[in-house]
Amino acid sequence: MNDVSDQELADRDLADREQADHLVLDFDLDAPPEKVWRALSIAELREKWLPKAALADAEPVGSVSGEEVRYRMRDDEPPFLESVVTFQLSPNADGGTHLKIIHRLADARLQLQLPRAANSNGRCLMRAA
Repeated sequence: MNDVSDQELADRDLADREQADHLVLDFDLDAPPEKVWRALSIAELREKWLPKAALADAEPVGSVSGEEVRYRMRDDEPPFLESVVTFQLSPNADGGTHLKIIHRLADARLQLQLPRAANSNGRCLMRAA
């Protein structure tokens, strides 16, 4: 018999949901970090590979110069969900750039918390009167 507490089940469920709400992609590029940073942060260069129409706001949500920039994006089809895409840069051993892209759903409509099911497979405790 597997003795797993309700708290452990809740912690596992939360961890599963946190992993399910984002996608992480890793790339090693031949270009130096400075060049990749310009392609990410200068609007005229960014437009060549990430059109302004895909962005909910053309300005970054946040950035750390030369290391990370975040943009808010919006789907172009219903239900028009919003997400935040983070681009993280670091130099790699070959003189190029390690690029990590983290795409996280950020739409408030997805934050709806549904009630926990009564039959959640948690420990059942019965008392006799």
